[in-house]
Amino acid sequence: MTAATAATAAGARGVPAVFRVGLTRDLLTPDGEPSFGKGPLALLDADPAIEWEYLPESVSEITPEIMSRYDALYVNSPAVTAASVARDDCRVRIVSRHGVGYDSVDVKALAAKGIITTNTPIAIRRPVAVAALTMIFALAGRLFDKDRLTRSNRWNERTSYMGLGLTTRTLGVIGAGGIGRELLGLARPFGWRMLTTDPYADPAVADKLGAEQVALDTLLKESDFVVATVLLNAETRHLMNAERLAAMKPSAFFINLSRGPIADEQALTVALRDGVIAGAALDVFEQEPVAPDNPLLRMGNVIVTPHSLCWTDECFDHIAREGLACVVDFANGRRPKSVVA
Repeated sequence: MTAATAATAAGARGVPAVFRVGLTRDLLTPDGEPSFGKGPLALLDADPAIEWEYLPESVSEITPEIMSRYDALYVNSPAVTAASVARDDCRVRIVSRHGVGYDSVDVKALAAKGIITTNTPIAIRRPVAVAALTMIFALAGRLFDKDRLTRSNRWNERTSYMGLGLTTRTLGVIGAGGIGRELLGLARPFGWRMLTTDPYADPAVADKLGAEQVALDTLLKESDFVVATVLLNAETRHLMNAERLAAMKPSAFFINLSRGPIADEQALTVALRDGVIAGAALDVFEQEPVAPDNPLLRMGNVIVTPHSLCWTDECFDHIAREGLACVVDFANGRRPKSVVA
């Protein structure tokens, strides 16, 4: 059964008189407040048939016992696996992801149980695209190098740390989905050449945004900034391996704000250490939280952030509204807008 079929079947069955929703605790701040603000919760509070609460415990994987207590789950980081839905008393009918990526959810296993998965592709587009530009600007302007110069009283060395202008450079975007298209649209006014690669995208879309759709090898060879904006799946895992990193210019930079395993982290570490590429900006890692002894954390040519660069008050508010609206729609027998196929 596909997710779309599951959604139709669930709507036909109807929903309980009292619809119980569980939210994972990693959506709370350390002070116990909703990280996305209280506004989006009004969507749940406005429906008298919905009861909701935060899960009483923090978990890294949703357990079968949790799945037996609720009709819907709104999840951030915890994984939802085949083991999560293995028991016959599984009650959950919809899992709504707080974000666009759903590699932490076994969509097929859930669909086989008649459970649909939704995500928030619209809310995340602009924030992630802005975060990618932030990384590019920081690398191009050598922001952190100049910060260190200033703090260490090395002001007179600033001419040795010249930044890069963008009008003579090439931006390469791997993936022409929602985030990739948003990034190309925001980047267009800077006057650089723009390339994108995506075997599933219509070249006319790239052309409309002022970009050329090319083969991945061409993009890697010709780009000065390579940005990964793809979902993690079997095709994209370790997409940026040693061979593909070696195909980039020695002066080029790799930016990853999608998922850590898009890049072979060991190969990336070697490439950065040996000057195969000039630098990188990483918001994601193969292991999260990142291990404190990860060599990438000690490299001066790498900018690192904790899988949260796009997080702003607006971003989280919009994500939560989109994700919780999927839950409310389902609870009222309507097909959610963002069902993962």
